[in-house]
Order: sequence, then structure tokens, then C-alpha cells
Amino acid sequence: MAKGGNGGAAAYAAKDIQVLEGLEAVRRRPGMYVGGTDVKALHHLVFEVVDNSVDEALAGACDRIQVILRKDGVVAVVDNGRGIPVDIHPEKKKPALEIVMTMLHAGGKFGGGSYKVSGGLHGVGVSAVNALSRWCEVEVRRDAKVYSQRYERGVPTGPVRAVGKAKAGETGTTVTFRFDEQIFKGELDYKFDTLATRFREMAFVTRGVTISLKDERDGQETSFYFEGGILSFVKYLNRNREVVHPVVAVNREVDGIGIEVAVQYTDAYNESVYSFANTINTVDGGTHLTGLRAALTRTINDYARKAGLLKESDPNFSGDDTREGLTAIVSIKHPDPQFESQTKVKLMNAEVQTLVQQVVAEGFGTFLEENPREARAIVEKCLTSARARDAAKKARDLVIRKSALESLTLPGKLADCSERDPGKAELYIVEGDSAGGSAKQGRDRHFQAILPLRGKIMNTERARLDKILGSNEIKSLVSALGTGIGEGFDMSGLRYGRVIIMTDADVDGSHIRTLLLTFFFRYMASLVEDGHLFIAQPPLYRIESKGRGASVRYTYSDPERDRVVKELGGPDKVSLQRYKGLGEMNPQQLWETTMDPANRTLLLVTVEDAAEADRTFDMLMGSAVPPRRDATCRRWPAAPRP
Repeated sequence: MAKGGNGGAAAYAAKDIQVLEGLEAVRRRPGMYVGGTDVKALHHLVFEVVDNSVDEALAGACDRIQVILRKDGVVAVVDNGRGIPVDIHPEKKKPALEIVMTMLHAGGKFGGGSYKVSGGLHGVGVSAVNALSRWCEVEVRRDAKVYSQRYERGVPTGPVRAVGKAKAGETGTTVTFRFDEQIFKGELDYKFDTLATRFREMAFVTRGVTISLKDERDGQETSFYFEGGILSFVKYLNRNREVVHPVVAVNREVDGIGIEVAVQYTDAYNESVYSFANTINTVDGGTHLTGLRAALTRTINDYARKAGLLKESDPNFSGDDTREGLTAIVSIKHPDPQFESQTKVKLMNAEVQTLVQQVVAEGFGTFLEENPREARAIVEKCLTSARARDAAKKARDLVIRKSALESLTLPGKLADCSERDPGKAELYIVEGDSAGGSAKQGRDRHFQAILPLRGKIMNTERARLDKILGSNEIKSLVSALGTGIGEGFDMSGLRYGRVIIMTDADVDGSHIRTLLLTFFFRYMASLVEDGHLFIAQPPLYRIESKGRGASVRYTYSDPERDRVVKELGGPDKVSLQRYKGLGEMNPQQLWETTMDPANRTLLLVTVEDAAEADRTFDMLMGSAVPPRRDATCRRWPAAPRP
């Protein structure tokens, strides 16, 4: 019989306390340092190394950064900064390079002497990369010499040693590493577009630095240099939009904190606002973004009252009213920024909100006073937005069922499932009644619901919410999902854990898919961010072998078709059927290939970078036609998921 209050619990004594030495903590808990072990975390390794080079640029010691993607998952980051010090540390009695690469919370960014402003603050980044790499090599060029050290899974294989002479006046650091497949498991590799998007942002917010990316796997290469800084960034984001006024740019330093803001209103209906702290994209915002938004709303209200554009009886504009069509960047340079976590997705410094508010209110307020025509256009846009918001609220109230009884009123064309646990239920959004009929017959009624859409839904990139909610197809979609929309959006009401877009593999199917993705990205972004939105992958071909022992194979691309035909003996030995649409498959075939969880392939829709996705949707679905003609449209970023 157990004694005491611990029941049958195991003994717990001093010997059970583990102390993780060196970089072992990083290898045990990679999520704490790079956000996980998925493809996003894999790219974070590159960003951590490049962040160090950007910090050299911020210190005025570097103007060229090159990233090279080599074969077999190897990455090299080269800069012309000062080079990591290699002399012996007075306390640790080891070369500074080895300390930086093998010890957590070691670096030159704590005291404030070497770096006034930096993105690498915790002394964790490059040592975490080293810990999570199968091998890593660092080459330092300084003091007319070239020094080198190699590590395997974070452990030095030898001492720091001089390996040659540097060219006259040459300094800098080269970090070359190969991620550890023991940590990053599966078929993971670097994506050129993901890296290029991040480096473009870095170049926008770091004046005077050239960041180049070279992919030796396929020969792609690009470079970024923007003398105009974030003003150029706003122009880039708005290049397919009609603008209301020139970019308003403000650049101030207050109490040792650099604050840079660029603002421009456009004819769009959505907000495109991005925030940076020490060149790092704070994707979850923070105090600098809160300060920007508050200042714009207050400044526009104050001007509208003073100019008589808002009557005494009119309510003030809300934040939503003043953010419609807004494109803005806020970038701060702080000597001691506080982030929510090591991955630096949210800025927490309380004083920054007040300082950004003051700087924006002063700069934007001056612009409104000195440019009355543009100021009136901005206020009129806010007035139109306010009226549309009221109309949208009335329309939304008609769509969203607030009482328990009304919430049971689902669209008549929805073939619901019997499962009531959202985590186990799926909703297939299918184009047309023909495919809808096959899907309804082929599905598993226990957990799979089918919502057929008639024709193409409204292009939500070119309409306000009040107009959007007048669409019967969108009403049906919102009602079926149960989340509401706009201000009333609530993820807790989601009725299906997986929302799956299933369209034909043709031009019309691609257009419908893009229309749906646009709607979800603009009005139900949480579905994408929380991993609920998927794209079904129906087969393109049915290949049946002839003769004895006939078999049927399904393929999803032309190369796969050619390979399977060759495996089965060539074109004369098979019967080939090309599916033009889902409706051509009988219910059993649709189930076996596209809907059966045991066999199907789903693509998980992700937003790898909000700014680039915003620009891409604006280019694809906005009012400007020439960019669509000129663009080579990239595939919507998605990762395979069974």
C-alpha cells in the first residue's frame, strides 16, 4: 500500500533533476528557439543567420549580404561586416567565435557598445542554428587573415584556426550549414520564394544594404536594394491599386528610438498594414502597430471635425472606418526591444505605443493640414466606409443566426453530416450540381458534409462587405460554416474542422478556387492561419491496364501519367481516361481517389507571408488588368497533408 499523498507516483529526488549542458536544450526543445521542426522553422534557421548580418548593416559595418542555396540542403550566408571576433575571451578563455557559436545567451548585443540597434537580442539565434545543424562551418575574415571552425551538431570538431590570408581590406563572416534531418524530419527543403519575400522586406527596412539570393539547385537568382526604404515598400504594395494621395512618410528619432512610418490610402477595401522592429517582421504586431492605428484614427477624426466634414450629430469614425484601403508600414529601431518570444513575432515595449502615436499624429496631421484636397478625399473615403459598415451590419444580421433555434437553419443545398464534433467533421465546397451529386453519393455521411456552389462566387476583392453579403452563395457558405463574418466572426462557432475546396482541374475550376481563397483570406483569415482550409487533389487520369490481371491506377500530373503508362507496358497496353471534371467520376471513384482519408491527398493552405499574399491577391483579383497579363502566377503556397 502506498504511503503519503502521492498515490502510486514515482520517486522524485535531486537525482531526477536534469541539467542540459551546452546546446542540448536547443536540440531537446527546438520549438522554443526556432518555432518548431516544420518547413517554417527550417526557413527560420536562415533568417536567424541573416539577421546577424543585417545587424552588422544597422551598425554601419556591412552593405552586402549574399545567401546561397546549395544542393543537399546546404545554405551559405556571406556578409562583408566586421567579422565575428576570434580573440580569446578574458573570462571564458576561449575564442569569441567558439563562444558565440556554442553557448546560448552569448553575443555582442547586450552591452550596447558594439550594436546600438539589433534584431538578435537574446544571443540565441546563430548558436541555435548551429545546434540544429548536422554540420556548420564559420569562416571569419578580419585582421588580414581568414579564420575557420567546424561544428557537428553544435560541437566543435577542432579549434579556431587561421587558414589563410584575407584580401586587402576584406572583412566579414561566412556561415555555411546543413540542417539536421534528425530534427527536421520528412521531405523538407528551402523555398526560393519564401526566402526572397523575407529578404525583400529586410532590404526595404534596411537602407543602403544589398541582399542577394542565389539558388544553385535551379539557377534562380535575385537581389534587393531600396534606397527609398519603407516609402518604396508602400509603393511596391500599391503598384496595382489606385492611390488617393502620395505616400506620407515620417522618420524621427525620439529618446534614442528610431520611428519610421509610411502611409497611403488606396481604392481597395482591405487594410494592408505591416510592422517591423529592428528589421524583423513582427507578424503579430505589437505596441508599434497599436500606436500607428490609434494615431491615424484620432488624427483623421480631429481633422474632419475641425474642417467641418463631420457634423456634430455624426459619430466619430471607428478604427475600421479609417483602416479601409489603408496601406502602411511602421518600422522602429529600438536599443532594447522586448519581444513576446524568441521567434520575435510581437513587440511588447509599452513606451513605443505612445511614441509612435506622437510621431504619426504630428506627421500625418501636418500632411492633412497642408493638403486639404487629399485630406478631403481621405475623409470622404472614411465616410463611405462608415456608411458601408452600417449597411454591412444590417446585412450580416440577416445572415448570422443569433438564437439557438435560428442557428439550426442551414442552407437547403447543404448535405450535412451526422457528426457534431467539429474536430471530426469535414465540409467539401464543390462547384456545380453535377459534382455535388457525385460527392453526396460517394461521401461518408457520418463525417463529410457537401456544399455545392452554383457558378462562380462574387469577387470579394472588388466589393465591400455589405455587397458581398448580398450574394446567395456567400450567404450559404457563411451559414454553413457557423462562424459569422467581419466584426461578428467567431472561430468557436466553426462547425467543421476541415474545410475542403474541391473544384475541377481546369481553368474554370482554378478561377473558382482563387475566388474562394480570396474570400477566405480577406474575411475568414483565421481559418487559414489555424490550419482549417484545404484543397482537394482529384486525379487527372484513370489508367487501366489491358489483358489478364487488369489493374486501375490514378495519376495527378502529366509526368506521373507518363511514368505509370511506361510501367504498365506503354500506350498500347493501357486504356487512358482524362477527367475534365469531378462530375465525370462516378461516386465510388470520387470516394476512392479524392475523399477517402486512407487514399486522398489534401493540400493545407497556408499564408507564408501576409504582405506577399496580400499583393498577390490584389494582383490576381484587383481592378488593374495589366499586372495579371504580365505576371507569371505562382502556386498558392500550400503544404501536403494527408
